[in-house]
Amino acid sequence: MRAPGWATRLAGMSLFKRIAQRAKVIRRAVDAGMTTAEYAVGTVAAVAFAAVLYKVVRSSEVQSALSSIIRSALHAI
Repeated sequence: MRAPGWATRLAGMSLFKRIAQRAKVIRRAVDAGMTTAEYAVGTVAAVAFAAVLYKVVRSSEVQSALSSIIRSALHAI
């Protein structure tokens, strides 16, 4: 059996390059959707955390503790 010539090797490389390029395009398309979904989930989580933090800071116990800390800091000056 004869070893493959340059034409066969180039044809194989060309096919491999085409497959690799197509795989890159597909990967980019899949990653773009996943990235968008991750940003959406992250944004929803950040808004939920901000809402909980707002409720905690607006509670009377936390407000009195914060004002006490600020008063003692201002009196120390």
